[in-house]
Amino acid sequence: LRNYIDWTPFFMTWSLAGKYPRILEDEVVGVEAQRLFKDANDMLDKLSAEKTLNPRGVVGLFPANRVGDDIEIYRDETRTHVINVSHHLRQQTEKTGFANYCLADFVAPKLSGKADYIGAFAVTGGLEEDALADAFEAQHDDYNKIMVKALADRLAEAFAEYLHERVRKVYWGYAPNENLSNEELIRENYQGIRPAPGYPACPEHTEKATIWELLEVEKHTGMKLTESFAMWPGASVSGWYFSHPDSKYYAVAQIQRDQVEDYARRKGMSVTEVERWLAPNLGYDAD
Repeated sequence: LRNYIDWTPFFMTWSLAGKYPRILEDEVVGVEAQRLFKDANDMLDKLSAEKTLNPRGVVGLFPANRVGDDIEIYRDETRTHVINVSHHLRQQTEKTGFANYCLADFVAPKLSGKADYIGAFAVTGGLEEDALADAFEAQHDDYNKIMVKALADRLAEAFAEYLHERVRKVYWGYAPNENLSNEELIRENYQGIRPAPGYPACPEHTEKATIWELLEVEKHTGMKLTESFAMWPGASVSGWYFSHPDSKYYAVAQIQRDQVEDYARRKGMSVTEVERWLAPNLGYDAD
């Protein structure tokens, strides 16, 4: 996974501004950046040799079709048995000349008769992250405590990048001839997206539970969801795979009461509960 690490956010953890690899030659922070980079790679060597931090993950690809702003996920290619539904939100802010996107738009409608698919994944930098950090804290070693957590986070993101590449080229195989450098992967110069529940395109966190159910995430990886739908360990990434060539990232932004009521109906939740989860996105004052 080391070859898939995006090092720029690593340096930001240490309040060093600049893009990797140029930051290593920076006149102001270059010397410090080089020291951190060496220490990070030394720790990665040690963690790898001793197998004390072990990334884990699970991925699944499923027959799927769009029904309104939902995505039905099927047990098999007969598409007669719905095993779960992925619920999504649509942009409501009016923008002249621009579409109001919903992630479901990137999956073929059920009525089209076209067989389409969706993917899901969950990865972690390692279940041992907290224990390793706690051990350094017990030794009053704040530097290595921060270092191991920063590296676990980078490994989780690197795993997500690596796994998405494997999905595109092999598992789903819709881009078998893709040949991108790590810099091109970081710039997302590939077909498809992997939006994560809780982020701008799908801001509602409880949808992580759908991924956990579909993939049996806890059984296969040990990763867990808290009551607030945060992921444990902290260095974890989960999300959906969309392959449509026009799929893109965007922000749902503010939504209105009519969509909240519709979403609550689709989710089988109360409007009040949906308003609580989507509080930052409400374009009105909730009662």
